[in-house]
Amino acid sequence: MRRPGALAAAALSLGLLVTGCSGTTGTTDETTTVGSGSGTPSADATTEPGEQSRELEQPEETVDPDQPTSWGPTEGELAEAREVVVQMSPEELAGQVIVGRYAGTDPAEPARLVSDLHLSGVCVTGDNVVDEAQVRATTAAVSQAVADSGRDFPAVIGVDQEGGTVSHLRGIATEFPAFRAAGEAVDGNGRRGKTAVRDAAYTTGLELRELGFTWVYAPVADVTIGAADPTIGSRSPSTDPRLAAKATAAAVDGFDRSGTVSTTKHYPGHGGATADSHLTLPALDAPAEELEKRDLKPFRAATKAGAPSVMIGHLDVEALAPGTPSSIAPEIYEHLREEVGFEGVAITDSLGMGAVAGIPDLAVKALVAGADLLLMPADTRRTHARVTKAISDGEVTPERIEEAAVRVVALQMWQARVASEKKVPDDISARAAEAARALEVAAYAAP
Repeated sequence: MRRPGALAAAALSLGLLVTGCSGTTGTTDETTTVGSGSGTPSADATTEPGEQSRELEQPEETVDPDQPTSWGPTEGELAEAREVVVQMSPEELAGQVIVGRYAGTDPAEPARLVSDLHLSGVCVTGDNVVDEAQVRATTAAVSQAVADSGRDFPAVIGVDQEGGTVSHLRGIATEFPAFRAAGEAVDGNGRRGKTAVRDAAYTTGLELRELGFTWVYAPVADVTIGAADPTIGSRSPSTDPRLAAKATAAAVDGFDRSGTVSTTKHYPGHGGATADSHLTLPALDAPAEELEKRDLKPFRAATKAGAPSVMIGHLDVEALAPGTPSSIAPEIYEHLREEVGFEGVAITDSLGMGAVAGIPDLAVKALVAGADLLLMPADTRRTHARVTKAISDGEVTPERIEEAAVRVVALQMWQARVASEKKVPDDISARAAEAARALEVAAYAAP
């Protein structure tokens, strides 16, 4: 459905509804209306007998629609997104919080999924890629499917393009070194190194936009423990939390500037796990103090830098939610919101991974726990049907599903606005190649 005209102004004139963070039940805190207070009595204690105390009129508090949030969208975009979301049916709401998985390389297949299920979009993997022309045809088909549904905000079209070994557009987009180079650059070259990291993310984002993508599942904020870490390794910026935090923040800044939605991952930190969540549920047995000193520092830095999205990993985090995968644990989402202060879109890691295989009602549990986007369910159509039923039955409350969908819609409005203001230069491939070389020099050359 299309955004109603002047919705932001209308919503603001009535006072905005501000939604609280999700609690341990997975639902939102009660909403409060900004600017609904009445006048207060005069504080003048010297009123003469016979005089009437006058109430001082308090001006109604309003929110500037152009005021940016900590994670990207403006207050006006949030208000406008809410007006769009409240008109959605259960089927549309379910689709808006799912990023679909699809098989094969035919661009018509993801477009059909988006059209049939009202999906927010899809994730493109290496298995879905043939060549540049086919990638462009895929992103165009998905974008058109969202537009044909009446939504005038962009599709979520994401890809893992971290650099190094995790680059699903190999041979199509510029190849950057693994993100370990970012930590090395910051370590050896200070401000120059951070600039190189930011420029690498900035040009990556622009190049992805030129190919039709709106999201990138990067940067990796995990602090690796080294050889005992079988999953993250060189994908991590560093074994040093301080360097990892600086590199992650610089990358988030670069992606923000490019108009591509970045995804800081894998909260609360996969680098300390000694098992692979693609295969099994890893146990993260570090005490809370160690998590704070090591794993959480990059996520705090990313939040401060304006991260629009954070990916929740599939981990058994003993200090926060023992025995429950973090992606479906309300305590993890509450910690992210209340302790780290992140206010943007919380997206699960792929729901088709071995760590969460076989969990009944996995997608519904993630939504109730506090997830805003469900990434790549094992069976997209079946998951959409189950989530739709859960919304219709009230298993996922209206407050929770609307909170999630509003965040996603508002973020896509932000993406469209920034993209319209930041045009992709004609020579972006050459600029990206230069940024990749500069990052390598900053990482491996003497300062």
